[in-house]
Amino acid sequence: MKVRVREIFASIQGEGPYIGYKQLFIRLCSCNLHCKYCDTEFDIQNSKEYSKEELLRIVNENLDCHSVSFTGGEPLLSIDFLKDFLPLCKLPVYLETNGTLYENLEQVIKYVDYISADIKLSSCTGLNALWDKHEKFFEIASGKKLFAKMVFDNSITDEEIEKASLLCNKYNIELILQPKMNGNIPAVNSAFMEQTLDKCLAFYKHVRLIPQVHKFIDVQ
Repeated sequence: MKVRVREIFASIQGEGPYIGYKQLFIRLCSCNLHCKYCDTEFDIQNSKEYSKEELLRIVNENLDCHSVSFTGGEPLLSIDFLKDFLPLCKLPVYLETNGTLYENLEQVIKYVDYISADIKLSSCTGLNALWDKHEKFFEIASGKKLFAKMVFDNSITDEEIEKASLLCNKYNIELILQPKMNGNIPAVNSAFMEQTLDKCLAFYKHVRLIPQVHKFIDVQ
């Protein structure tokens, strides 16, 4: 069995509470969502297929990394491959996911150490609301080192802020507010960022505002 990979590289983690850790990133192809702000190249063009033996060799060459980040796209779409590969991985597994494929997560949860799960806001993504899927996902993932990441812009609503904050409160997981970026520039000003943080803190205390640091320091 092989998996289609868009790119593999070692760099620092630039998002969320594990910023600054060196990770091996394995970016898988395809996604089940189409967020209007997405700027990630995860399509099959210029991708390559890897066997589990080939990926294991690459992981074993990067054991100085904090963890191996499976990202995308949506890595849980490659569930059959992950079920075979993850039990053999010698680095801690860091899953970066849109937080919707809870049934797939359940099949590999015991092999995953860290989970970065998105909360997708309709105001920013252009998608229909996904609250029910996120809740089922968090329920399965809550026993792991889990945090929620929420990309927002100035169209975020008070209702979204309340729902996201109370959802994270229910499962006692940290909520990371991540301003949408236009290239290397935040789409909202600092005053709006602080205002959004304060609104979240009115419902839940474990909330942090963390931009995409790798874009500020110009690393991949």
